[in-house]
Amino acid sequence: MTSSTNKLQEVYNQLGFLSALPVLNQTQLREAKHAFSELEEEFGEEYTQYSLHNVHLQYPWVRDLTQHPQIIQVVKAILGPDVILLDSRFICKYPTLKPDAQDNEGGRNDELPYVAWHQDMRYWGIAGGPVLSVWLALDDSLQENGALQLIPGSHCAGMLPHRQATRPGNMLSVNQEIPEELLQTDDAVFCPLLAGQMSIHDGLLVHASDANTSQRRRCGLVIRYVPTCAHPTQDPDRPRKFAATMLACGSDRFNNFSDKTT
Repeated sequence: MTSSTNKLQEVYNQLGFLSALPVLNQTQLREAKHAFSELEEEFGEEYTQYSLHNVHLQYPWVRDLTQHPQIIQVVKAILGPDVILLDSRFICKYPTLKPDAQDNEGGRNDELPYVAWHQDMRYWGIAGGPVLSVWLALDDSLQENGALQLIPGSHCAGMLPHRQATRPGNMLSVNQEIPEELLQTDDAVFCPLLAGQMSIHDGLLVHASDANTSQRRRCGLVIRYVPTCAHPTQDPDRPRKFAATMLACGSDRFNNFSDKTT
């Protein structure tokens, strides 16, 4: 284990995230953006906003992104040599305000798409190991177009209660949120990224993102990884299937995800 790997682990364990890590060069970024634009043309923006789920099984270029050497190098430094790709999803926040509405005091943005404060582990039903989430930016991700917000160190508090979100527009599929009175939101930091960079965060880290109030799209590929020792939990109230898992690197002597793709 190198000193740089040790440093990555130290910072990640303390803060619960790492940010602005370089992944795609300009050629790779241009090719990925072009391929995504073809999906937008085929399916339309309403669909590509949130419904391109686990398409690494369908499109080789997406699968290649999930196995990009720069991503896998960092993932291995945090999770170890044997890693499962659990899930992937494109998330796009498209411009929703007309240019003149941004300067109109009467314009409302409290119903625009946003992501409420939450923890990823609330939804995954995974035990026996951590979940690591990657956000790979295809566009610049900045405060004005709804960049990720994180509460550093919040992963150390364990799982927090979630409730049904009270504000409309929440992009989370189960429409839940952590009540703000349980959080130190004053400690939250933005996680800006340039296109081609990535951030990673722990599955227990509390995070959110505001609406896109700019005229620029914010698109990224979210990829979830777990060590091979992790396993699905059984919840009769919310059965989960992991039909898109595949071995990302190393070997799997546990076979806890027996349906994984090879």
